[in-house]
Amino acid sequence: MTLRLYNTLTRRKETFAPIDRNAVRLYVCGPTVYDFAHIGNARPVIVFDVLFRLLRYLYGADHVIYVRNITDIEDKINARAARDYPGLPLNEAIAKVTETTGRQFHEDVAALGCLQPTEEPRATQYIEKMRAMIERLVARGVAYVAEDHVLFSPSAMDRLPGAPRYGTLAHRSLDEMLAGARVDVAPYKRDPMDFVLWKPSKPNEPSWPSPAGIAAPGRPGWHIECSAMSMATLLEPFGGGLTCDDPSHNVFDIHGGGVDLVFPHHENEIAQSCCAFGSKRMANIWMHNGFLQVEGEKMSKSLGNFVTIHELLRTTRFGGRQWSGEVLRLAMLRTHYRQPIDWTVKALEEAEATLDRWYQMIGEVEPGSEIAPEVVEALYDDLNTPAAISRLHDLAKGADPTLLKSSANLLGLLPQKYVSSAPTITAEIEGLIKQREAARANKDWAEADRLRNRLHQLGIIVQDGRDGTTLEYREPKR
Repeated sequence: MTLRLYNTLTRRKETFAPIDRNAVRLYVCGPTVYDFAHIGNARPVIVFDVLFRLLRYLYGADHVIYVRNITDIEDKINARAARDYPGLPLNEAIAKVTETTGRQFHEDVAALGCLQPTEEPRATQYIEKMRAMIERLVARGVAYVAEDHVLFSPSAMDRLPGAPRYGTLAHRSLDEMLAGARVDVAPYKRDPMDFVLWKPSKPNEPSWPSPAGIAAPGRPGWHIECSAMSMATLLEPFGGGLTCDDPSHNVFDIHGGGVDLVFPHHENEIAQSCCAFGSKRMANIWMHNGFLQVEGEKMSKSLGNFVTIHELLRTTRFGGRQWSGEVLRLAMLRTHYRQPIDWTVKALEEAEATLDRWYQMIGEVEPGSEIAPEVVEALYDDLNTPAAISRLHDLAKGADPTLLKSSANLLGLLPQKYVSSAPTITAEIEGLIKQREAARANKDWAEADRLRNRLHQLGIIVQDGRDGTTLEYREPKR
């Protein structure tokens, strides 16, 4: 079996061959920390966590480097800080916003069962790298200074010998991209498609000394941040990066993110990185997960169906109840990562029922060292998680709970211990059970569901059947 991944760059599945088997390198665009992450943000987090786990299984945990950045410089952060902390100096308010939302993000993705990335660089830690990259781009004639801005010129890139054509990732020409893009109109631009590498800061905004001889302090544009952070974390430790002009050392294995980032963000990352280092590619394989909609509609605040991970885990807004992170994870993985996904209450209920059946099957067993070959084979086919989950259903029909648990663990599922013996019924649990029985007798199904969910949080799994209601105990997540 060989791992094959779909490459957005070439539009085909390719056999994955790492540059260095001892240091397999993966970069994924992470959150901008100004608000709760929505469920669409959870998709790349879960998808690339599965890829991280698979690469660790294939090459060894010590030989895979997974970098997911945090964007902590952005106009939305500034606006949120000014709104939430009007009495504080802006920089102090920004620090509060990024600290709070960053912590919320980590709590939410931990509940989804995601491993910590190997490194998680913050944009503010890599300003010097960004400035150095910008200086190189200006020196190579693909960037220019105008009214205290530094802008990148795609048309100049297309004239640079050895550089890839701008639009290679999106598979579109400059004219096609301009027609479909939202571009900032500014008098200092030489061309509408030129994009910002550096811009002047407004009074009281975060600022740093500017590159390229600009006297006014400023801050980086969004696209240059990921180019610099990926370079510093995935290239420099291995002899590449700003100190190395050998193009062969300035490429890493996989770059991932949502399909909405293909253009302009990832296209611009490629432009910056390849022109700075004289390389043909920034990454060998580009992977992108598909869009997410909610109950058949595009998710948006205007439609009232904008759902955050935090709300799903800790409120009853979606479906009238809270959901465990593992249920959210399984519901996400039932759809292939490149396909659009429809986020529905029904899908969550089905995922929860599946997990309950699997936990009953595995009982108290610990995972073994063996993983079912058919599960691995499915994941080797471009992370075909629906096929892998189908194989897990087959395993659940068999008589080897250890194999089911270890195989599910490869997808980040069935992590906790399940205790099938009778639970200890505390006074609180006994009271909740009686309240739920009364709610069911009164046909108050919403209240019964709420109480069932509260019991679930306490480790009590409630199952209603023809023969009455049964209770089982699952050790609560800590």
